[in-house]
Amino acid sequence: MSLNKKFSEKTAIAIVIANMIGTGIFTSLGFQLADITSGFVIMSLWIIGGIMSFCGALCYAELSSKLPRSGGEYNFLTEIYHPGAGFVSGWISVTVGFAAPTALAAMTFGEYLSSVFPKLDSLWLGTVLIFLMTAIHSTNHKNSGTLQSFFTTGKILLIIAFSLAALFFSNNLQDVNYMPSTSDFSLFTGGSFAVSLIYVGYAYTGWNAATYLTSELVDPKKSLPRVLMVGTGAVMVCYLLLNYVFLATAPMSAMAGQLEIGYISATYAFGKIGGSVMGILLSLLLISTVSAMLMAAPRILQVLGEDYSLFQILGKKNKHGIPSTAIWLQSIIALIFLWSATFQSILLFSGATMAINSLVVIIGVFILRQKETTIEKDSFKIPFYPLPPIIFIGITLVTLCYLTIQNTKEILFSIVIIITGFLGYLLTRKLSKNIDKQKVPTLLI
Repeated sequence: MSLNKKFSEKTAIAIVIANMIGTGIFTSLGFQLADITSGFVIMSLWIIGGIMSFCGALCYAELSSKLPRSGGEYNFLTEIYHPGAGFVSGWISVTVGFAAPTALAAMTFGEYLSSVFPKLDSLWLGTVLIFLMTAIHSTNHKNSGTLQSFFTTGKILLIIAFSLAALFFSNNLQDVNYMPSTSDFSLFTGGSFAVSLIYVGYAYTGWNAATYLTSELVDPKKSLPRVLMVGTGAVMVCYLLLNYVFLATAPMSAMAGQLEIGYISATYAFGKIGGSVMGILLSLLLISTVSAMLMAAPRILQVLGEDYSLFQILGKKNKHGIPSTAIWLQSIIALIFLWSATFQSILLFSGATMAINSLVVIIGVFILRQKETTIEKDSFKIPFYPLPPIIFIGITLVTLCYLTIQNTKEILFSIVIIITGFLGYLLTRKLSKNIDKQKVPTLLI
């Protein structure tokens, strides 16, 4: 593939940042404040989530360096465990991993915009956004990359401008204590903290986004580790800044249980008119999130199409090397989520399922190292190994245990998704073999 048919390192970083900074940061604080009202504990949640994500990014960087193919978890699990494990992971990523978050981002975009313009329907706003992004990304790499870089750069600049302006112009900053108190430590061992960490983990989701386009990156073995680490580190800084601003500008009681956290914060900081303007600008931030997800997710469908004859139409590319059919199918799946599920239900079960998916991948780091017979000089190695994968696995297991106890329904739904993935693999393998057998006589003529 020529360089003009590949994504640059800059575009890849933009994809990571745009995938991460989206629905979660502008909505999940409201759910956390419903049970936790300590500034120290809230900020600790986001620091722990950031450390966990950075450790995950280091692990994925090593895996991508050794297994350089598009598809993310699908590629990793296929190579490390079994094609069946890869198929299940691909099924999870396509549905819960990307379609559900795409729907959430589009839903939040609609909610923010309709809060300023009540006559506009939030669902239809989200639908139009998904359709437009799909139309652009199904053309060529230049249009796709330019759009993504533009909106992601705008997103970072707006976050910085919003944060500084809110802190400077707000007349009534909240008195929030960020130092630990004796009562805070009991919160770290409670179920509310673990469930809140699922919300935070969801907000950080996307640090692995560039691994879905590995084959379409320039020199992925060298560039991908930098892309994952720079993108994840930048987002962690932005998240800590935004949460500090939200807590400083609006009362916790006004944000508890609410969805439009950014809009509420802006209204308290700038007044009703200023809040409306910021509501519009914050809704525009979510365009890059929807855009980035519709770039990354279809590459999983693409590699499924390349590996299984049943889905071969998804592996086809247009004349510019873009898997346009896969992109349109991914957008249809996202629209189904958008029109059929509630926000919180999507967030919890998708967060749990993606956590399980990533957990199995990170465990694969140890397995792959055991399988290695030679060490490639140009491959990336996790610094301070085995600490990063151990940290990621430990935090994820504790979170999932608490979630199983407190939100059993979401965990059961995750298990159902995994089981349907295995059944889908068995059926797909059987049908693909039949299709391949039918092709043999034709190839021999």
